[in-house]
Amino acid sequence: MPQESTASRTSALIAPLAVMWGIWVVDLFWPGRIGHGIVPRTPYGVSGIVMAPFLHGNLQHLISNTVPFVILGAVILLRGARAFTFVLLVSALVAGLGTWLFGTPGSEHIGASGVVFGFLGYVLLRAVYDRRLSSFVIAVVIAVLYGAMIVGSLLPAGGISWTGHVFGFAGGVTSARLRYGR
Repeated sequence: MPQESTASRTSALIAPLAVMWGIWVVDLFWPGRIGHGIVPRTPYGVSGIVMAPFLHGNLQHLISNTVPFVILGAVILLRGARAFTFVLLVSALVAGLGTWLFGTPGSEHIGASGVVFGFLGYVLLRAVYDRRLSSFVIAVVIAVLYGAMIVGSLLPAGGISWTGHVFGFAGGVTSARLRYGR
């Protein structure tokens, strides 16, 4: 199999970020016209599963998802764009479906934090399945750097979709299991 170029890996990371930021900019001029988030257990909310990771409530929300998305995404990209894309899609799907099934009724869930927690789950659990020393070292470093985020964001809090975080993490663990499990 041919080696991936740095440009293809960079493009894999930049493309979803460009969509997130582009939607945010468009939303400044035409609020609410792009799409909607996940509205749990409603037919309307199902289509939000696709859009929710790209929608953000404000600039702080977008930045707080962008930074770990880039850092954790870059770590995943060390193993290739295919791995990154796989983890992105599985995490988004599991986070979205879990939020749609178990989220607070009558609420709308938006943001890329489910994907970010998917990235986190994948990076932390990948070492269990691929049994590489490099994966273990990366997992330890990420656990130390993001330990407070893990604890603080998985607990229910007003205005934060803890279901997206929990199911996103589960999506990342599922990604690691599917890619490396034997």
